[in-house]
Amino acid sequence: MAEQVAANFVSWFLSQNGTLDTEKVGIVDFPGHGRGAVALQDIPEDYTLFTIPRDLTLSMRTSSLPNLMGKSWKEHGLHEGWAGLILCMMWEESKGSESKWSGYLDVLPNKFDTPMFWGEEDIQELQGTAVVDKIGRDEAERDYHDKVTPAIKSRPDLFPEDKIDAHFSLERYHIMGSRILSRSFHVEQWKGEHSEEEEDQDEPGNSSAMDVDPQEGDAPEGAAEAPEPEDAGDGVEEVNVEEEEDDEDDEDREDPADVAMVPMADMLNARFESENAKLFYEERVLRMVSTKPIKAGEQITDRRMSSGTLMAIRRILICSGGTDTSTSSPCVPPLSGMGNPGDVVEVRADLVVSVAASKVKYDLQERVDWWLEEADDDVFVLRTDCELPEEFISFVRLLLLPKDEWETTAKKSKLPKPKLDKDVLAIAVDVLQKRLKDYPTTMEEDEKLLAPDAVEQLSLNKRHAVVVRLGEKRILHGTLKDARAKLSTSSGTSKKRGREEDKGGKGKKIRK
Repeated sequence: MAEQVAANFVSWFLSQNGTLDTEKVGIVDFPGHGRGAVALQDIPEDYTLFTIPRDLTLSMRTSSLPNLMGKSWKEHGLHEGWAGLILCMMWEESKGSESKWSGYLDVLPNKFDTPMFWGEEDIQELQGTAVVDKIGRDEAERDYHDKVTPAIKSRPDLFPEDKIDAHFSLERYHIMGSRILSRSFHVEQWKGEHSEEEEDQDEPGNSSAMDVDPQEGDAPEGAAEAPEPEDAGDGVEEVNVEEEEDDEDDEDREDPADVAMVPMADMLNARFESENAKLFYEERVLRMVSTKPIKAGEQITDRRMSSGTLMAIRRILICSGGTDTSTSSPCVPPLSGMGNPGDVVEVRADLVVSVAASKVKYDLQERVDWWLEEADDDVFVLRTDCELPEEFISFVRLLLLPKDEWETTAKKSKLPKPKLDKDVLAIAVDVLQKRLKDYPTTMEEDEKLLAPDAVEQLSLNKRHAVVVRLGEKRILHGTLKDARAKLSTSSGTSKKRGREEDKGGKGKKIRK
């Protein structure tokens, strides 16, 4: 049955002008991990595995729904965030075989074990982690009731009453949102590219339903850094690539219409720092290219990660269910076969401020406001290398600057250099200790829960929650251990230097 589903999908893909080297690439089912791609023969580096026509990607640009709804698309706020793309996907699915993407939508998962679908009791198991604030169920349901439902009711010709329960329910909305979260890519328009609808709507007197105003970045960005493959052709750009430019303004103006579902590309599973393929885009097609030799029988993987919020959501919500131990961290040990080397911990800036405020006699509000204006970082991310982030160090130094140095810094609009000293380390130790208190359990208690004789007694959701929070605690403990060691060394060096200075002084007096 599973083989037939995969075969049907490949047949549909090829019928839509996609290309796939079926002699070298196969779509198979991995028990417990869904579908994926495997090398049927040895594949050399820089080899094109498959191509996807741009018009086969599913987005607010390629679906005809926004154009059919006209002005009401923007009037209902569907051009903002993910609500519009989710509605496009629900609508395309409701059309059945009449939809261009029917053969693709049929193979997408209909069940997710992510916290979006957990009960309140299970969510409580995530207390202290960054996941709780990122689930976004309340916000998603608000969009459904405030945007999607009114839009559906306004156009019974597009959304027939007999299809509402099956295709446009809140449950389907969450499922489509989870599909986007776990599988979507960031696909910008090619420079100078305009769809036929946009060209028609740009004429005088026409109002463009797809005249999408850029919104704040809740659309996925990519995170690949491999060099451009030699055989990809001139002018090829990489799809899920973190921008090397530090242009925060461009990030803020990211267009939700750039979020796209990409058939075939999303069949590849993600493997943190062990991917062997990357997606590139050209003027007319997207091209998946091998980035290293792949042996026959080896799984073909990409790195579908994102920066910022999306990276955290995908990494934590998705990887907690399908943990990846393909690489190990020098700081954080593996979680008995579970866990993710891409785990992160978030430390809120207000926690840092509360600790620093107890150490100084002046008000910190002015400095905090200045920092938010200049750096715009109110959360600091700790990773499995267990190093204090440079942004964290710079922020703490700002809070501790003497008044005259603070005034100079503010005038120059230049952030303090991320230089570690004993004062910064002392603040860091206190912050990390307080951050660990956010969890209702200790690291040792969680390790016992995941012991071989105990883990089988846990529900799947609780097991995922324990894996997530234990991964965070191990990063915090590792970072705390490192900070304490450096603080001890720093304090010892300071005392030794003081003694040497005292001795030096006495020596001079004797010689004198």
